[in-house]
Amino acid sequence: MTPEELFEKLKKVQEPKGYFFNRDKELVLELIGGLLTKKDREGYMACPCRLSSGDYESDKDIICPCIYREPDVKEYGSCYCGLYVSREWNEGAIPHVMVPERRPPELNK
Repeated sequence: MTPEELFEKLKKVQEPKGYFFNRDKELVLELIGGLLTKKDREGYMACPCRLSSGDYESDKDIICPCIYREPDVKEYGSCYCGLYVSREWNEGAIPHVMVPERRPPELNK
């Protein structure tokens, strides 16, 4: 699967849930490429912006879309890596701020 194919597949699933891809399509395709690389390497699509362990159980919280996406988008309008954003974020109706890491440090192994 190519990044463009996965983009189209995920867009159809996520937009009805209120999660949109960042309007910077070049960034989005790069991040989706990272998801596909991790899937090839580890067997699952862990967040491309976080260090994954290669152990599915240890990484369950960061399998994209990670468990941190919902609170990040709700509070900041964007997830940690900027792949998923709210409509308001894409439209520039809310400020674009750096999203802090929510994953507890002890889970980074």
